[in-house]
Amino acid sequence: MRAGIIGVTGYGGMELFRLLSAHTEITEVVLYSSSKAGIELSEEIQHLYHVHDQKLRSLKQLSSDGLDIVFSSAPSGVSSEFLPSLVDENLKIIDLAGDFRIKDADTYRAWYKKEPPPQSLVNQAVYGLTEWKREEVQKGKLIANPGCYPTAALIGILPLLKEKAIHPSSLVIDAKSGISGAGATPSKGTHFSQVNDSLGIYKINQHQHIPEIEQSIQFCADVDTKITFNTHLVPMTRGIMTTMYAELTDSVTPRSVKEIFESYYDSEYFVRVHREKANLFTKQVYGSNFCDVTFAVDERTNRITVISCIDNLLKGAAGQAVQNMNVMFGMEETKGLKSSPMFP
Repeated sequence: MRAGIIGVTGYGGMELFRLLSAHTEITEVVLYSSSKAGIELSEEIQHLYHVHDQKLRSLKQLSSDGLDIVFSSAPSGVSSEFLPSLVDENLKIIDLAGDFRIKDADTYRAWYKKEPPPQSLVNQAVYGLTEWKREEVQKGKLIANPGCYPTAALIGILPLLKEKAIHPSSLVIDAKSGISGAGATPSKGTHFSQVNDSLGIYKINQHQHIPEIEQSIQFCADVDTKITFNTHLVPMTRGIMTTMYAELTDSVTPRSVKEIFESYYDSEYFVRVHREKANLFTKQVYGSNFCDVTFAVDERTNRITVISCIDNLLKGAAGQAVQNMNVMFGMEETKGLKSSPMFP
């Protein structure tokens, strides 16, 4: 297969290139840019010097290059400008931005402050949370790859919502991410002098992943609810830890919670459910496509704490995109993704 990447100079695009270059079913990875066409990749990404020195191609060449699949790692708002013209081509598309995730146009406008893509394409797009949307992904032509925070939160909490083990209105999601989640373009909020040796909260009750999580809870667990969700930057390069709190419904015990998680994830390679009260840390999934989950039931308060950890650039972006590609083309789902986490 021949794969194309739009936006390879971003962190997600770099990881896509690394994964696809080692994938045994990919014969060529062709790179495109909307703003840096004609520049050699190693001029922009120096660690790839003498690894991949091809020049970035113009998007105008994309439809004539005989690709089987295109990954778009361009920012939200950019994907919706050029992907619609590619949908009619004989290729499959995986978009890592947020443009095709939100089904309601007014909701997208309110949270992203941009105009949405054509509604017909948004309706066609499959939300690619692989473990929960595998059959739809397999049939899909346009995949909206989930956001990093929603991936971690949803994998951790959907089984309990689906089985009515928690009261949805009590759900609080507290998420912390490494700086790479903010992207490759530097800003005041990600400047070393501000984030080093410091912990900061941002977009309080306003993060654009809120409607994505709520929509997925409704579609996957058939629960219509509003959540409290807040995000923090941690002075580390990559990784997400999501800590979720909710009130338990009647007759829920630690054993029954463990059984719920196992019933959903025992057959899943990339979701690792640990024992109750396991001490998780982000480094144990660093550089991998795993999502690690644990929980703790507090019988004193009748509440549960669920913790999930992912690498935001792998399971939260490029890794899950490759996982979806494998499913779309009927390949082994773990192909190209079985490498162990990097430690220390």
